[in-house]
Amino acid sequence: MFFQSLAFGALAGTTAATVLWDGRFNGISSSSALNNWSFSNEVGPYQYYIHGNGEVDEYVNLGAEYKNPADTSSEQGIQITLDKTSVWNSDGMIRTELIPQTSAAINQGTAYYHFSISHNSTNAPAATFEHQVAFFESHFTEMKFGLLDGEQGATSDNSLRWMVNSQTQWNTTFAAGVWHNIAYEIDFSGGSVTFYHSTGSDPLAKTAGPVSVSASSNGADWHVGVLGLNQTGNIATEDWLFSGVYIESGDLTTSVAGPGGSSASASSAAPSSLAPSSSVAPSSSVAPSSSVAPSSSIAASSQAPVSSESAPVATSVAAPATASASAPVAAASSFVNSITGPSVWIYTPTGSTNAAVATSATSAPSTLATSAPSTLATSAPSTLATSAPSTLATSAPSTLATSVVPASASASASATDVASPSAAAPTGVSSSSSVQEIYEWLLQEMQKLVSLMQATQ
Repeated sequence: MFFQSLAFGALAGTTAATVLWDGRFNGISSSSALNNWSFSNEVGPYQYYIHGNGEVDEYVNLGAEYKNPADTSSEQGIQITLDKTSVWNSDGMIRTELIPQTSAAINQGTAYYHFSISHNSTNAPAATFEHQVAFFESHFTEMKFGLLDGEQGATSDNSLRWMVNSQTQWNTTFAAGVWHNIAYEIDFSGGSVTFYHSTGSDPLAKTAGPVSVSASSNGADWHVGVLGLNQTGNIATEDWLFSGVYIESGDLTTSVAGPGGSSASASSAAPSSLAPSSSVAPSSSVAPSSSVAPSSSIAASSQAPVSSESAPVATSVAAPATASASAPVAAASSFVNSITGPSVWIYTPTGSTNAAVATSATSAPSTLATSAPSTLATSAPSTLATSAPSTLATSAPSTLATSVVPASASASASATDVASPSAAAPTGVSSSSSVQEIYEWLLQEMQKLVSLMQATQ
């Protein structure tokens, strides 16, 4: 029963979060990089054409001081400025807006649009007129701040609102110095939108919705920025702060740290612990994490880079809960020896031997101690790197975690680490297999272990 619980716990929630588009400006030193983009030269993470006639740093600036401190996956935040020169296309409105530059499927299926917004007491947004924030061209969902256009009986309104089809679904006071973390869950196929929100460093929580809506986007009409409605350009300067801007699919990343951040975690939709067992600590988790590893991680990019200046997009796959820098293949052998009698394959990448670990029939131990790296992530370039060995460690008490990294085996992985081959190599696994394929193979092997244990009882 223990192993059955273990296998089903590991198999549940294996759809890891995938970053479809990354707007966090990581690796970009200055907003002047936005000037490299044009309709004839579509490079960089953003389209930049909705702004005033001034220099780019009059409207958009990058800096660590502009980000949510809890957003550890972002190197810097974005300051969006509106002033009397921020008139685009002579339309009488003030606007500074960035639009994702991507060919990724950000307008298909279910996607999560992430961003955090704040402002300081200096150059605070005016509450006397309507601001449209992080909106789609059709305005099926958006944030708004200030006195709504046509609102009667008031001269100002300090409310930050989530709107669907121009109807308020949620609102709060937009106070200076408070970070509002937001995610739109948009079901483009089913026609609905759900609102997730938190403040400061708190994880995102479902706050409103789902609300039925005609969710429509061409993939190039989400406006990251602010539009001040019905203004003549004669206003005081306003500075808006944006942090953690990205779009993902799969599991929702609820941690404000974001993909790759030090506190990133998958949503509650993934199992938070193994099934109850006296031999497994309740806090142990095998749910995949939505975190994205930093640039040093070994992996494949989920999106081809659109610019030499844009940060590569990374995706996370199967992040167990406990951590260990790395573990030799021998540890994996020890793990198999402790739980099963038949020979079981342990995958080792190109450069070492795919070996069947010979084991003797033993009963399941009362405790099963394992430890493995806390994340298994992917990041650009698009081809798999080859440096880290496969790991399946067994050291920390009362937890079970697994991690497989597609990479060439370390020189230390020798015949003393694993037994000589006694069966054919595992089907469907090779050095060219993707992280997800290897992870799924491992889970299948765990299911086989369950069947073997049940057959011998």
